[in-house]
Amino acid sequence: MACAAARSPADQDRFICIYPAYLNNKKTIAEGRRIPISKAVENPTATEIQDVCSAVGLNVFLEKNKMYSREWNRDVQYRGRVRVQLKQEDGSLCLVQFPSLMLYAAEMIPKLKTRTQKTGGADQSLQQGEGSKKGKGKKKK
Repeated sequence: MACAAARSPADQDRFICIYPAYLNNKKTIAEGRRIPISKAVENPTATEIQDVCSAVGLNVFLEKNKMYSREWNRDVQYRGRVRVQLKQEDGSLCLVQFPSLMLYAAEMIPKLKTRTQKTGGADQSLQQGEGSKKGKGKKKK
């Protein structure tokens, strides 16, 4: 216990961890979602969480090769975690303007430029892909 009390809140190992699964509306609470589904985001990435937090002025760093323990999918898309400094060395909060960092991140991720550009391009690629898949499920007589 004496060692834990001697560490400063500004040490990097004392930063909070945010995994993309915490904000994902495709996950259940049992699978790791930590915010209400109405406020969650569809498949957020660790880079998007990092972008949102660093834009506010928080001290943030990304660990790309870390995985959430409940994540069964090992794809690159689901990898990564973000470490965020919430408290300064004296114990005071870095930023007090929002009550919950996870809710703030989930609110801001859909407003990112990468998200708005992806939605426009993704709809066209889905429509093109649907046309080529129509005849695959039919049986020949």
